[in-house]
Amino acid sequence: MENPTIIVVTDRNDLDDQLFGTFSMCRDLIRQTPVQADSREDLQSALNRASGGVIFTTIQKFSPATGETIYPMLSDRRNIVVIADEAHRSQYGFRTKIMQKTGEKTYGFAKHLRDALPNASFIGFTGTPIESDDVNTPAVFGGYIDIYDISRAVEDGATVPIYYESRLARIELPEDEKPKIDAEIEELTEDEAATEQEKIKSKWATVEALVGSEMRLKMVADDLVRHFENRMPPEGKAMIVCMSRRICVALYNQIAALRPGWHSDDDAQGAIKIVMTGSAADPQPWQPHIGTKGRRDLLARRAKDPKDTLKLVIVRDMWLTGFDAPSMHTMYIDKPMRGHGLMQAIARVNRVFRDKPAGLVVDYIGIAQNLKNALGQYSGADRGQTGIDEAQAVAVLLEKFEVVKAMYHGFEYSKGLKGTPLERLRLLAEAIEWILGLQHKAAAKEPGEDAKRKENRRYQDAVLALSKAFALASASDEARVMRDEVGFFQTVRVALVKSAEGTGGTTAGRDFAIQQILDRAVVSTEIVDILKAAGITTPDISILSDEFLAEVQQLEKKNLALEALRKLLNDEIRSRSKTNVVETKRFSERLEAAIARYHTNAISTVEVLQELIDLAREVRAARNRGEEEGLSQDEIAFYDALAESESAVELMGNDSLKIIAHELLVSLQGNVTVDWSHREGARARMRVLVKRILRKHGYPPDLQDAAVQTVLRQAEALSAQWAL
Repeated sequence: MENPTIIVVTDRNDLDDQLFGTFSMCRDLIRQTPVQADSREDLQSALNRASGGVIFTTIQKFSPATGETIYPMLSDRRNIVVIADEAHRSQYGFRTKIMQKTGEKTYGFAKHLRDALPNASFIGFTGTPIESDDVNTPAVFGGYIDIYDISRAVEDGATVPIYYESRLARIELPEDEKPKIDAEIEELTEDEAATEQEKIKSKWATVEALVGSEMRLKMVADDLVRHFENRMPPEGKAMIVCMSRRICVALYNQIAALRPGWHSDDDAQGAIKIVMTGSAADPQPWQPHIGTKGRRDLLARRAKDPKDTLKLVIVRDMWLTGFDAPSMHTMYIDKPMRGHGLMQAIARVNRVFRDKPAGLVVDYIGIAQNLKNALGQYSGADRGQTGIDEAQAVAVLLEKFEVVKAMYHGFEYSKGLKGTPLERLRLLAEAIEWILGLQHKAAAKEPGEDAKRKENRRYQDAVLALSKAFALASASDEARVMRDEVGFFQTVRVALVKSAEGTGGTTAGRDFAIQQILDRAVVSTEIVDILKAAGITTPDISILSDEFLAEVQQLEKKNLALEALRKLLNDEIRSRSKTNVVETKRFSERLEAAIARYHTNAISTVEVLQELIDLAREVRAARNRGEEEGLSQDEIAFYDALAESESAVELMGNDSLKIIAHELLVSLQGNVTVDWSHREGARARMRVLVKRILRKHGYPPDLQDAAVQTVLRQAEALSAQWAL
């Protein structure tokens, strides 16, 4: 290679400094004096040579200057070898992303790195290579050159073995909650990459609330303290991994209550500390645990010092990679983890230290199967057949690309690739309309429901297949040529991906289609009115006003108008769920029914648009219904709960139901307590109170049970807003 230039790339400054320091001590061995590039200019200067040299830098240096989207070529030499340490983390950014609000195009560091050094060779070092269908380390760097797995490291004495102990702290759910959780977990795996992150975020919040319940954390703290004290050697340390920063603080408080002597307000003292980032906007009880980088550095030094009194550290994400404290012998895991993230985490306890026989992973949340899968992936003795054939991957990519491109036959989308941000936004709106129309026409020709549904997802599924193929061939020349087109196709797909059928709701991805109508965006110093880009000119778009509805009805892009109105209606209906559950249910069912008839081609786009406009007017009118009836918003909510049965209205009349609604509001508001809806005893008392009021006013006995359940559901929705 004619005395190649070596560039060592990492994604963290501390790792860059560490490697540079190590190589600097070995300059006699490598016969070079290594240099560290602190900027793009430094990097360009260091590469201004015909051969030789060892250069250290971070991948973040391969970021375009402010206001630019393209990184310039630094050298076209072929005798450059890029060595990426921690290759699994930041080496997959080849895709084009079109910003959903501005139309700006962005790329990942990996693409900029290869633009800067187009003819370089790439070698990756990682303890946790990834081989999934959307992220694949061998696809980026080529086949495995050498494998030093966990088993060999233990045999050589480079690490100690890791043992597993299950001390599962079960999450108990009320019986009526279990179907909801099952449905949410099923929904979590139902859709694909474009909406996965938002879906996981919302479901993670649900699980976090259960895992972080006070009763469960008290149980975990009690068991953990006893386990640690029984296990703790004189100079041993342990790490606790929690799901969220909130749980980190709550668990710390529980442990400190059990062992007050472990706590100290002084960062240089105390046996237990939390290591996490945060800001002044975080809750006050978190603030003592946040601090500065100086605080985290101090805690790192204490954790690494086997003689220091700091014995337990609680983390969420920090210190799970790249942190070495050899005396750390136990990791308590109370956070769902899997794959390379789990393997990196447990490696914190496999470092050799004096007579430490092994590291121990204590499982409080149930990671046994994930741990088994990860160990199987990263401990296999024979990885010779692992990896993919790049030629085969490119062939699949070209095939999937042609499938998607064919769907745009007759539609010119080049401005979506090279135009101004405003032109891209306009093109995206037109592309969404084109694909929606294409799918609706294809669905209309199909006789069966499943076939219709498949046609309405044909584009989304085709782009998903293309995205996976692109990920596997992303480092190839063919992928580089089509990168922007794939990014455009993916952006349109994000706008079309639906949430679970029948919910009437939308995911964050689908919101983009609606933002073409509802948002305003800033591009550089120019204000771009996206309403105008989509064809709406009304300066005041009071949600669901007559003027706005009239303008939506006149839009040329009927499919996009339908999606916009559906989004608006769904958001408005969902916002009412906090005040009126009966009304929310009624409006949601009507919205879903109208959309369902449209998808089965029972009504046209124009007809379903008119139905949604009529529904929008009713939703708007519902806001003012309380004033017309002489009731407050809370009273009208309880009135609706009582009047859900038409028989009750006929038997008792409006005025009687209004009186009961008022009394229910006053009585319930005066008797709610904190978390009453989660404690069976408190719910039982509220149930008795409601029954007593219904019997007092002669509410039909055969309708009382259903009314009580509805009233309590309504009280749950409202009680969060009541002053306690």
